[in-house]
Amino acid sequence: DVELVAVNDPFIDTTYMTYMFKYDSVHGPWKHHELKVKDSKTLLFGERAVTVFGIRNPEEIPWHETGAEYVVESTGVFTDKEKAAAHLKGGAKKVVISAPSKDAPMFVVGVNEHEYKPEIDIVSNASCTTNCLAPLAKVINDKFGIIEGLMTTVHSITATQKTVDGPSMKDWRGGRAASFNIIPSSTGAAKAVGKVLPSLNGKLTGMAFRVPTVDVSVVDLTVRLEKRASYDEIKAAIREAADGKLKGILGYTEDDVVSTDFVGDSRSSIFDAKAGIALNDYFVKLVSWYDNEWGYSSRVVDLIRHMAKC
Repeated sequence: DVELVAVNDPFIDTTYMTYMFKYDSVHGPWKHHELKVKDSKTLLFGERAVTVFGIRNPEEIPWHETGAEYVVESTGVFTDKEKAAAHLKGGAKKVVISAPSKDAPMFVVGVNEHEYKPEIDIVSNASCTTNCLAPLAKVINDKFGIIEGLMTTVHSITATQKTVDGPSMKDWRGGRAASFNIIPSSTGAAKAVGKVLPSLNGKLTGMAFRVPTVDVSVVDLTVRLEKRASYDEIKAAIREAADGKLKGILGYTEDDVVSTDFVGDSRSSIFDAKAGIALNDYFVKLVSWYDNEWGYSSRVVDLIRHMAKC
């Protein structure tokens, strides 16, 4: 299946890396096989050795020495094709960017991964929010048609935010203390849906509110439909997809859930049937949850699996 053979991080050593992996404030302590340090360049997951590099320039990382075929570019720095291609020079065969990219083809598992071709060496797994929104939008658009829509994501704190007020010249609001504020922010997640679902290109846009929770976010998608549909019919269509072709990607719940109920949920998007509302048979608000850490990471692995099969 998928085997971890190497990690690159120029900022921490193997001892601190082990500590950070063992203890997580959101997901709790590591509960599986033993993790320990073998030496300054090797971690042991049980008896399996994982090589550790500490190189800043991706061109210089010797991925070929470990047999690494797929590299997950998750720094948030090398997100375009030219920069991400540096990993290929070190021996990687494919690069998966764990962020939106301005020029690398974007794939969302459950939506358009079937369009991947083996000759494509650098791909983007889009964003966690696009991975939540796109499966839901696809089901609605395929069944009822979407004329236009607006999305809001109520998004947990991320590492780029400030613990206390600080300078943020490009985004003044983003410089305010994350744990004290609801912060309006921009997001390209809705527009990115048009890249993975061309039939929705130009029909969706959106914004974000950053809120003082540490994990799990929620999408509010408000759309105008082409075909008349009651809210019950919409729920039925989503449930059918969640139990069928999108099982494991799209979820469905009628429980009285809150955000912490989805910590560790590996699905991309869990539709909250009780939270949505319809103004009439053509205008509806849909609500879907996602663990923006665990769910997204699960799709990165799924995309690698899919690429390996092609």
